[in-house]
Amino acid sequence: QVQLVESGGGWVQAGGSLRLSCAASGRTFSSYRMAWFRQAPGKEREFVAAINRGGSSTSYATSAKGRFAISRDNAKSTVYLQMNSLEPEDTAVYYCAADETVFAGTTSQYQKYDFWGQGTQVTVSS
Repeated sequence: QVQLVESGGGWVQAGGSLRLSCAASGRTFSSYRMAWFRQAPGKEREFVAAINRGGSSTSYATSAKGRFAISRDNAKSTVYLQMNSLEPEDTAVYYCAADETVFAGTTSQYQKYDFWGQGTQVTVSS
């Protein structure tokens, strides 16, 4: 089992940047592919970005492509989400998720992820 703790959320004006971090503890971090999801008020949780176990493969939601970048540091058991050119539509609670797997790729399916952090609020004002 792995425990996930997100940080780095906050308030930012449109066009600004934030960097989210998700620190993992417990099992071997490199055994998990990781992802970021978000949930805005009144909306369903949606996929943002994912990264495979080794960090060599990433995938993004259309809304995140070109603006967000997911990365990981297995030595620090941490995954990051760099968010640039933020828009009010990016306002949401952002969740880090982990899936222990033998597969080399990524997945955007939230059902695949067994472990979740508590979330960090990101608010983008216009």
